[in-house]
Amino acid sequence: MNNNYRYSDYSVEQLRQEIGRLKEKAQKAEQLGNISEAAVNERKMQVALAYTLNPEDFTANEAYEFITDPGWSFKVDYINGVFAWGHRVNLLGEVYKKQEAVPISLLGKMVKEK
Repeated sequence: MNNNYRYSDYSVEQLRQEIGRLKEKAQKAEQLGNISEAAVNERKMQVALAYTLNPEDFTANEAYEFITDPGWSFKVDYINGVFAWGHRVNLLGEVYKKQEAVPISLLGKMVKEK
């Protein structure tokens, strides 16, 4: 894909192709032991994947499984585009103070708060 385009400009098919390309790059980088490059490509893949989802499927003031971090959930403050802004919550129900934005593709099922 052309780097001058934003994922929001891509068609679903172009996004799928980009996701496949990034997954392959991440796997190759991991095999070569380049963990930081693998992580960058994994993150780009998650952002591209977020553009294939519907932000309206996620609700503010709800908590969702954090698919990349078992044991953590993510309490959504608000949705902005394909990013959820909120706070990580551990198994004990303790809320991490720092607010962060994560692609909605990292959110799994809605969870009940403790």
